[in-house]
Amino acid sequence: MRNYYKPAIIALPLFLGACATAVPPQYTNKYAAFDTVAAGTTKSIGKQTVWIQSQQEADANAKRVHSMVHKKNISAETAVQVALLNNKGLQATYAEVGLSAAEVWQEALPENPIVSIGIFGIAAPELGVFRSIEGMFATNLLDAKTRKQRVALADTQFKKAQLNAVNETLKLASETRQAWINAVSAFEAVENLKRASATSDASSELAQSLGLAGSLDKGSQAREHAFNADLAAQTAKARLEAAGAKAELTQLMGLWGAEVDYFVPNALPRLPKSIPRRPSIETDALMNRAELKVAKLGLEATAQAYGLTDATRFVTDLELLAGFETEREADGSGGVSSNTTPQLEIEFAIPIYDTGKARLCKAELDYLRAANVVAEMAVNVRTEARSAEAAYHGTYQIAKHYRDTVLPLRKVVDEAAILNNNGMITSTFELLEDARETLEAKMEADEAKRDFWLAKANLQAAIYGGKTSQSEK
Repeated sequence: MRNYYKPAIIALPLFLGACATAVPPQYTNKYAAFDTVAAGTTKSIGKQTVWIQSQQEADANAKRVHSMVHKKNISAETAVQVALLNNKGLQATYAEVGLSAAEVWQEALPENPIVSIGIFGIAAPELGVFRSIEGMFATNLLDAKTRKQRVALADTQFKKAQLNAVNETLKLASETRQAWINAVSAFEAVENLKRASATSDASSELAQSLGLAGSLDKGSQAREHAFNADLAAQTAKARLEAAGAKAELTQLMGLWGAEVDYFVPNALPRLPKSIPRRPSIETDALMNRAELKVAKLGLEATAQAYGLTDATRFVTDLELLAGFETEREADGSGGVSSNTTPQLEIEFAIPIYDTGKARLCKAELDYLRAANVVAEMAVNVRTEARSAEAAYHGTYQIAKHYRDTVLPLRKVVDEAAILNNNGMITSTFELLEDARETLEAKMEADEAKRDFWLAKANLQAAIYGGKTSQSEK
């Protein structure tokens, strides 16, 4: 009688080679994946960003943010920096970068071998009967063959996640800068209306006095009172809008609790004396736009996936089972003889219903679609860059016209009105009417100045990325 003993082994070259697989530190170091994001942010907008991964880091960052905003009058640059340090949604985006690095790490490691062990029979050595012990290791040949391609594909997705994080960082910076501009502009409008209210109150009181003296009819009195009431409503509305604009800014900076006790200026910065032209604006955008780089990497990933599909489309699963079989047999003299036989088994699934042509066609069409998406995005980037440049210079010219022409003329009108009023040439109400017109001109000039600073923020986003659909308020 023959009895079997099959100890399990694995194909040692495959196993040892897999165990010795070296994974680059950029995938295994939890901070290394963030280096590209931080460098890209600094290069584009000159700001720092952090990826917080421990309570100690969170506490240190909270203290830093507190020192920057608490009871401080913050600038646009400070607001942007705080947002990059403190926005929790941005932290979630950075975690996705870490996840993509872990995916590459996982793909670089070999698939775990499958171990099977079985014991069969009843042991009775005195009768020459032995138990049969069978063991087997199974390793996937397809995993080993396609690992390099899969790692390359995962690495492309990792780079794509990094660039996407850069784009999200730039987008947050752009949104925060625009929110700061809108908040400051709203508070500037409140200040203008407050100054106008003082004049309007005086006009209303004068109208009431003249009415009591019989020098002003009821219709004229009502007109002055109506303007004063309307101005009060405008001021209340402006205060509400300013509070809402500041709340939006606070949200983007990730502030809450005591940290919301900060201030913004009551007026936007003055217009620059001149602004330069950028003849290479389209080239700059094509070279620097983060989302375009993401799209190009997506095209590369599609191409890599196409190659992987082409290489493996005829074999969907392939496993190698390696070991050896030892047969133990009792001889006539009471001894035991053994005979060892190597074993190698291959198991695979044949795709009977799918020859791979359908997947090949799908991959080719998917690549063609991705290529056209990238081409369209490149055209859009060029258009957006040109439009942003045109808006930047156009809004500057409008704001400059208000600053250099409209407001100086209104000042001349007001000064002349005061002189005429002192000389009893014009009435007080004509003087107040001129003051109202000056207020309207000042409000329009401030809006033009706000539009210019928003256009400047959009120009930077059009070149480096992070362009938003936020409308100008």
